[in-house]
Amino acid sequence: MQGVFFRATARDVAASMGIRGWVRNTDNGDVEIMASGEDALLEQLTAWCRKGPPNAVVREVLVTKMPDSPLPAFTIRRG
Repeated sequence: MQGVFFRATARDVAASMGIRGWVRNTDNGDVEIMASGEDALLEQLTAWCRKGPPNAVVREVLVTKMPDSPLPAFTIRRG
């Protein structure tokens, strides 16, 4: 669903928690997030993603744990 400010709100939520990484829309209209931070904070971000901002319709959240890698401050990526 477009127009609910999911990426901008996800960036703000993640940044407020000190999580580093990025968020972007995929070609098929999904939202993809790569995040790095403390496990408890990443769990909180995942919980937020399951709900999203007001008016968001979240159908599914898939989480893939990967080796931690240095990421920049949380940003919105284009494409």
